[in-house]
Formats: sequence, C-alpha cells, structure tokens
Amino acid sequence: MNHFAVFKVSFLALMLGTAISAHSNELSLDEALSYALNHEPWLKASQYQQASEQAQSIAAGSLPDPVLTLGLMGVPTDGFALDQEGMMQLSIGVSQMFSRGDSLALKQQALAQSAQQHPWLRADRLAQVKTIVIESWLNAYRAQRSIALIEQDKALFSQLIDITESSYASSLGKTRQQDIIRAQLELTRLEDKLVMLAQQLESAKKRLSQWLPMSMLTQPVSTKNTAIEPLISFTTLEFEALMSLLMAHPAIVAIDQTVTAKQTEIALAKQSYKPQFGVNMGYSHRGDTPMGDSRADLLSVGVSIDLPLFTSNRQDQQVNAAIATAEAVKTQKLIALQKLKGMYFKEFSQLMQLQKRDTLYQTKLLPQMAEQAQATLNAYTRDDGDFSEVMRARISELNAKIDGLNIQIDQQIIIARLNYYASSQDAAVMLEQLGEQNREY
Repeated sequence: MNHFAVFKVSFLALMLGTAISAHSNELSLDEALSYALNHEPWLKASQYQQASEQAQSIAAGSLPDPVLTLGLMGVPTDGFALDQEGMMQLSIGVSQMFSRGDSLALKQQALAQSAQQHPWLRADRLAQVKTIVIESWLNAYRAQRSIALIEQDKALFSQLIDITESSYASSLGKTRQQDIIRAQLELTRLEDKLVMLAQQLESAKKRLSQWLPMSMLTQPVSTKNTAIEPLISFTTLEFEALMSLLMAHPAIVAIDQTVTAKQTEIALAKQSYKPQFGVNMGYSHRGDTPMGDSRADLLSVGVSIDLPLFTSNRQDQQVNAAIATAEAVKTQKLIALQKLKGMYFKEFSQLMQLQKRDTLYQTKLLPQMAEQAQATLNAYTRDDGDFSEVMRARISELNAKIDGLNIQIDQQIIIARLNYYASSQDAAVMLEQLGEQNREY
C-alpha cells in the first residue's frame, strides 16, 4: 500500500472514528440555571426591601404618640413652700394630634403599593439572570465544540505533514517543498485558532463565575447541547399580541405598581389642604389654703386646629411635586416599553436571517463542502490533483463547520433573549419555584 493510500485510510479513520467521549462530570445548562437562579443574592436583598416597605406601611397608619406633660405652677420663690400661696398647682396633661383628612390611610396605602413592585422586580431579575447564564453557557459550549472540531482536523493535518514529507523525501508523486510549507502553515493557523478559542472558553466561564462557584466551572460544559425552547411562537406573533405581551412584562408591571403608588401620593399631598386637629386635656390639683380651707381641683380641655391658609409656597408646591414625580414615572414606563419593543424587533429580525442561513448551510453548503473536500482528496490520492487544493478544500470545510455551529448557537442565544421579552409567560412559575409567598400576579 503506497503512502497516498495510507493517508486516505488514516484520513477516513479519523473522520469516521469515535466521537468525543462524554465526560462523566460535565456542567449541563440545567445545572447552571438551577444553581444561578437559586443562589442569586439580589433576590434576598429585594425581599428585605419589600419587608421594609411593608413594615413602614403598617407604621404609617398609626397616629403619632400622645404627649404627656407634668408641671408645678405658682410655686413661691421666697420659700418654695407648696402651701404658701393659693395659686400653686400640680398639673398633669395629655395631648393628641390627628392626621389631616385621610393622610394616614393614604400614606399606608402608598407604601403598600410601592412594596408590591418587588415581586415583579424579582421576576424580571430572574429572567435577566436566566438569559445571561444561557448565553454564557452557550458561548462556552460554542468554544468547546469549535475546539473539538479543530482538534479533529489538526490530527489530519499532522498526518498530512508526515505523509507529505515522506513523499517529498522519496520523490514519489507530485509532492513539492511548498506543499510541506503550506501544510505546516495551516497547522500553525489551527494552533492559533485553538489558543483564541481557549481564551473565549475561559472568558465565557469567567462570565458564569458571577453566578456559579469555581468548583462547577472547572468542569467542561456538557458535550450535548441543550436546545432552548421558545416560550411562545415568535414567528406567528401579531403586533397587538406583542404589545400585550410586553405590557405584561415583569419590568413594566413593576413600573405600573410604582405609578399606582405615585398616584396615591398625589392624593396624599392634597390632604395638606385640610386642617389638622389636636385635642388636649389637663388636670390640676390644688392643695388647701394656709388657713385650712380646701380648694377645688381644676380640669381643662382644649382643641387646636392647624389652618392651611397660605398654600402657595407649601401645599401647592407639594402637590405639584407629587404630580411631576408621577408623570416622570409614567415617562419611564413609556421609555422602558419602547426599549423592549425595539430590542425585540432587532432580535427577531436577526433570528429570521439566522434561520435562513442555517437552512442554507445544512441543506446545501455543508454537504457541498464535504463533497468538494472528498473529491480533491480522491484526486490527490490518485496523483491527479494538487496538494494546495486539498488543503484549501479541507480548511474551507472546517471553517464552514464552525460557521454552521456559530449560526446554530446564535439562534439559541437569540431565542433565549426573545424569551426574556416573553418572560411574563413564566414569571409566576419561576417565583413559585423559589418559594415566593403573598404575591399578587
């Protein structure tokens, strides 16, 4: 068997050989997501913030504490005898202020409404973390799978160099010195690609380190890519249905809760136009006169009224400030909604183009590349082809495989991003899995 036949047999053996052996200890996407979503510290901080606002809401519904006063009146300074003068009194009093109109109930309501934004903020955070973890995991999978493809072809090029050098040394066939140099050059380029991909793999894992412990990141990602399923059928989604979907997005609903609280704060500010009442009651004890005559004790009751007569510099401005704050939050909602809509259309457009490219690659380009590589190899093994054509065809096929892999990974990343815009579909489910209690959906 001549060296060309040996090369052909070796080439086919590598191409049809065993696939990459599965690691017994791999990091799957489900494991990464489960750990990240269950150990996100931001969620705990949000729960504490919600508990704080709920506690403030309860406290805001209470009247201010009453004021107790004790006093001695009419004590003579020339002897400080308590029974010397008839005007001496021992008094005790209590006073209580009441809120303006319904201000206590409205303040309590506003804080309770503000607290209700936090479950939706947590749902939005979960959706964001899910998207980022999926994208980072897929990027790690992309780099790892690309490395495997290159390593497979690198072995072929190494054998090709050995066979070409042997052919050149024996002066058999049409092998030339530039063929050896070309093979060595392509092998060096593959080694450079491997270094670059190793860097990308490390970068993707470092991105995951924000949510995963290092013990998990030392594992290779699963050799089996997990397909990302769309939450809805994006291709058949009408514009009206899309806007309804975005209006129900957790981030938008959280802003809605804030708008509701700000509207209540407007009503609270308007309570400042109403008078504030207070009541006070005092009891004074008077001792007997120096002559031994008893004196009656005294009881006093009073009412105080705070009258907001000059409102232009205080009450009016408080109401104007509350209205402006509410309008600002409404504008934030509009901006957030427009951003979601614009990003959705951008991602959807890219997905449509990637699907077209994926179909082209899988049905035409990759099979044609494989046929071309095999044809040039067959011609070369029969001494009827040029070595540079074999190298060019093999490199083109490898690049096409990597491009096809990138297209498929990019599709899944975009589906994960689109799922974020449809996160209203599983927000309640994610929160339920994390044990959320007392939510309003």
